[in-house]
Amino acid sequence: MAFYIGKRLLLLIPTLLGIIAINFIVVQFAPGGPVEQIIAQVTTGTTSTTSSISGGGDSGVQGDVTSATSELGSYGLDPALIQDLQKQFGFDKPAHERFFEMIVNYLQFDFGTSFFQDRPVVELILERMPVSVSLGLWSLILIYGISIPLGVAKAVRDGTRFDVWTSTIIFVGYAIPGFLFAVVLIVVFAGGNYLDLFPLRGLVSQNWYSLSWPDRIIDYFWHLALPITALSIGGFATLTMLTKNSFLEEINKQFVITARAKGLTERRVLYGHVFRNAMLIVIAGFPAAFIGLFFTGALLIEVIFSLDGMGLLSYEAVIKRDYPILFGTVYMFTLVGLVTHLIGDITYVLVDPRIDFEGRD
Repeated sequence: MAFYIGKRLLLLIPTLLGIIAINFIVVQFAPGGPVEQIIAQVTTGTTSTTSSISGGGDSGVQGDVTSATSELGSYGLDPALIQDLQKQFGFDKPAHERFFEMIVNYLQFDFGTSFFQDRPVVELILERMPVSVSLGLWSLILIYGISIPLGVAKAVRDGTRFDVWTSTIIFVGYAIPGFLFAVVLIVVFAGGNYLDLFPLRGLVSQNWYSLSWPDRIIDYFWHLALPITALSIGGFATLTMLTKNSFLEEINKQFVITARAKGLTERRVLYGHVFRNAMLIVIAGFPAAFIGLFFTGALLIEVIFSLDGMGLLSYEAVIKRDYPILFGTVYMFTLVGLVTHLIGDITYVLVDPRIDFEGRD
């Protein structure tokens, strides 16, 4: 297993390089770079005209700096000022030189400084990470804590009213978009037209540091209640049905029939013999579920509940063309995703020692 883990860790490097290279190439053709953002603010006081100013090119990544300078200079700005801006952002260098510089820095976890916040990207990521970790971790615990026992109960009661009604409820939840459910929760429970039971924004209250530790914990979960509910509502169906089908498949196998014939209790049959085999496919879906909740699914929830997390940070970076934040968050997302997949493989072996990845290779 050590050899397999070492090989997977070595594969992280070319995978990260490939993903960063693809994103870097895509940005070459993205209109409205950071220089154009500043030009738009200077000339019009807004960024709404970025596209027209950029002329379809991005000075942060384009190859023809002279053409862009001439085009932007037609708006009455000194071309020397524009060239100074390009130099300030580091866009005076060729694309390939900037790319290799970036790769060397990223291997040292040096993501540079934000163009528009004038703060190190690492500092911004570490500042926003607790919010995204809170949302993803507690949502995942809630989904797994409910879905696995519910899936086992549905497998044991397959075809009964309990099975039908629980399936109806979880699939209705699955059909409701998380952001729409979040809006409903705000309207009903967060000072909308009905009740005012939960806070509308933030991860903790402003006086959180002055509270006692028990009150801090209560305040923390009080703020997380609605975002976690909205983020988790659509995650129960897939995992519950996956657990149910896995158990149904294992329950009908010969070794389970033999265990029952020996007089073992149903609980021991389910959790002593069936559980380990049935959980393999559930564990296989853990990395994808974690990444989906931790990064992708939390974006709109963070925006709706005004939570300064990684999703909101990435979204703002895309809108503002803040490339250091954009590339830094992509790098971190990719790294966490790859490591999580490796942890999933290791968990496979812990659940069922018969699995041997090295032998398979």
